[in-house]
Amino acid sequence: MIVCKSPREVELMRIAGKITAEALRLAQEIAKENVTTEYINTELERHILSKGGIPIFKGYRGFPKSICSSVNEEVVHGIPGQRRLKNGDILSIDVGVGYRKYAADAAVTIPIGIVTDEAKRLIDVCENSLILAIKVIKSNEKLSLISKTIQDYVEGNGYSVVRNYTGHGIGRCMHEDPQVPNFVSKALLKADEVLVQGMTIAIEPMICMGKCDTEVLGNKWTVVTKDRKLSAHFEHTVVVTNDGADILTI
Repeated sequence: MIVCKSPREVELMRIAGKITAEALRLAQEIAKENVTTEYINTELERHILSKGGIPIFKGYRGFPKSICSSVNEEVVHGIPGQRRLKNGDILSIDVGVGYRKYAADAAVTIPIGIVTDEAKRLIDVCENSLILAIKVIKSNEKLSLISKTIQDYVEGNGYSVVRNYTGHGIGRCMHEDPQVPNFVSKALLKADEVLVQGMTIAIEPMICMGKCDTEVLGNKWTVVTKDRKLSAHFEHTVVVTNDGADILTI
């Protein structure tokens, strides 16, 4: 069931979103060559707590850390640890913050040092697909338009869209209805939703340099591309308005 949010609820989500955005900006500052993903996790957790937020990933279905840190072929749900970043890596950081029982969620992919032109283009296409998807959002549009916009742009640039993981509704819980796929399917069109004012959704394109097939590593969390080619991930939490989408994670 999709629950639209009141203006008061949206403002609480906006505060959670501001903390999330600040954490991601901090990640972009400190994610450098030879830094461990554990260090980034520690610093972002400290920042979130200092602002009165709660790192809602920690303990979620048993996830052990406060952020997800996914490197290179890792798509999502990478667990921070002692891995040191290397020049040429690309690092996807996903952050979720709770504030007074409301949540916000966002992600960014960060180039470490000097990356290849191919890696930079992958990152740019993923980020642009998110920007384009946000631009088509407004009340009375179809949810599938978000999915189509991402898929058309990504595939038109020669990349693939991950099928097994999607964006989602968000609010009192980190994951709410509806699912927000990054591709169009018969199932999506059959159950297509009309966007209405007050809907809050997390849009998160996850794209691959190679094929879209993924698998989960032995830690039961980290999702990687089967062909081990690079993947990128961007995300914003937005609220649907009559005039467009209001981004809460900036």
